Amino acid sequence: MSTKVADHILARLREWGVEQVFGYPGDGINGLLAAWGRADDQPRFIQSRHEEMSAFQAVGYAKFSGRLGVCAATSGPGAIHLLNGLYDAKLDHVPVLAIVGQTHRTAMGGSYQQEVDLHTLFKDVASEFVETVTVPEQLPNVLDRAIRTAYARRCPTAIIIPGDVQELDYSAPTHEFKMVPSSLGMSESTATPTDDALHKAVEILNAGDKPAILIGQGAAGAVEEVQEIAELLGAGVAKALLGKDVLSDELPFVTGSIGLLGTRPSYELMRDCDTLLTIGSSFPYTQFMPEFGKARGVQIDIDPHMVGMRYPYEVNLVGDSKATLRRLIPLLRADRDGRPTDREWFDTICSNVRRWHETMERRAHQSADPINPEFVAKALDPLLPQNAIITSDSGSVANWYARHITMRPGMRGSLSGTLATMGAGVPYAIGAKFAHPDRPVFALVGDGAMQMNGLAEVITAAKYRDRWSDPRLVFAVWNNQDLNQVTWEMRAMEGAPSFLPSQALPDVQYAAFARSLGLTGIRVEKPEDVEAGWRAALEADGPAVVEFLTDPAVPPIPPHASWEQMEATAASILKGDADRGSMIKQGLKAKVQEFLPGHDRH
Repeated sequence: MSTKVADHILARLREWGVEQVFGYPGDGINGLLAAWGRADDQPRFIQSRHEEMSAFQAVGYAKFSGRLGVCAATSGPGAIHLLNGLYDAKLDHVPVLAIVGQTHRTAMGGSYQQEVDLHTLFKDVASEFVETVTVPEQLPNVLDRAIRTAYARRCPTAIIIPGDVQELDYSAPTHEFKMVPSSLGMSESTATPTDDALHKAVEILNAGDKPAILIGQGAAGAVEEVQEIAELLGAGVAKALLGKDVLSDELPFVTGSIGLLGTRPSYELMRDCDTLLTIGSSFPYTQFMPEFGKARGVQIDIDPHMVGMRYPYEVNLVGDSKATLRRLIPLLRADRDGRPTDREWFDTICSNVRRWHETMERRAHQSADPINPEFVAKALDPLLPQNAIITSDSGSVANWYARHITMRPGMRGSLSGTLATMGAGVPYAIGAKFAHPDRPVFALVGDGAMQMNGLAEVITAAKYRDRWSDPRLVFAVWNNQDLNQVTWEMRAMEGAPSFLPSQALPDVQYAAFARSLGLTGIRVEKPEDVEAGWRAALEADGPAVVEFLTDPAVPPIPPHASWEQMEATAASILKGDADRGSMIKQGLKAKVQEFLPGHDRH
């Protein structure tokens, strides 16, 4: 039997080391599906419930494996459905390849069924590389280049293959005019700044008395170096949410997350520092960084396109974080000439961190109706295995992930950082489970995201439960019957009460749904049962859904909020929310104030 174009696509993916493709079938990729049958499902086709989930699973797989994530979809609606997940990959700088079908070449331009201008559709999200394969000889170069570009630029790329092209006999490009040959693979490379730029950075970093470090996911390969330079400078280390798993939260000088979902110590670190070193982060919210002119800045990033645009840094070092720090640290040490670290600044940072942990402990144990959502995350924290992978969805649950989950060495965690899309938590976890079938995975999800698409993907988890050597895959649902993050944003930012037609959610029986699939389903309605609920999910012999009935009246207080601001928010709530029955009661103002003990009144 002759080798078809579709056969060669799968063979080439195998040569690139691709082990699974997350997708959904359709007649626009019938040729590929037939090739999968001939290839004995290699690479494995992982069927989601929706193409958007396929893209998210590819992103989760890539984030937690460091390898290329691949997704596939049919023409027209299938291709359109991929977009949100691919934008998540683009904004969080994740290597993903989308393979999409197209109507037959003979029908193109004829307003045919499911005919969409896919180049126009993908030209922004896959702006680094999108191409249509129209003849077999074009294929190897297009596919290889799409993969290399995804890796090199850390971005999504797309190749479009008309249905009739998939079924053509494959023939390789020849040694002729206007043929483009191709080859596999690419070597690793390490970029570092010039000596002159490094010496300028040394001068700035050693001149300061109150240094601060901000790290993102780009610092993930430089854990030892980040810790060494922090201890050398006597600096506190704040983390962008995508860098939450880079450095252990058990280190006394790690102040935790930064931003609206961040911690008070990170806010104070940025407010009071006189020197800022940013490593591998494009954290966008300038208002959480030092006042302009108050701190001198140095940035390290591997991507020259991403430097110098978040803060007026004096030196932008373009290079790999680990390699750059390895060259920078000896220069810093030599330039310091034995000068001692400012212990008062360093001790203040560590004191602020201890005080914040005490505050969070108190907040987690405040009474709520029925369950304090912070307590749910706090109760999970000590139960997390050392090799756990945690995904978080967007919404108020991201606050509890950011503030109450202690990242320890060996643990991994992520969420949709820049796009901040709802619905990524569950498919991320499934992608992570395929990347690491021998590790426990936890998805922390709000009821809004679970209703949006998470429930359907629990079916996917049930379908593939036998593929994973470690059975632990826990989907935790914060069930407060409210689109809680937006509700609080309306109150705090707009001074408006909750608009019930847009915010109220039905009370879905998530645990019962899991049980209907033959999975473990646990519904926790009382605070005293929270820890037992987590333990039961951890001990399940396969995927488990554990839902906690949580109080929507517990505020995700910003780290910079003053006492007066929170009292004003509480007062505005009472104007319109007092009649919400059992969900938000007349005593809500007192409830907000109850969660403020330990929160500074300045």
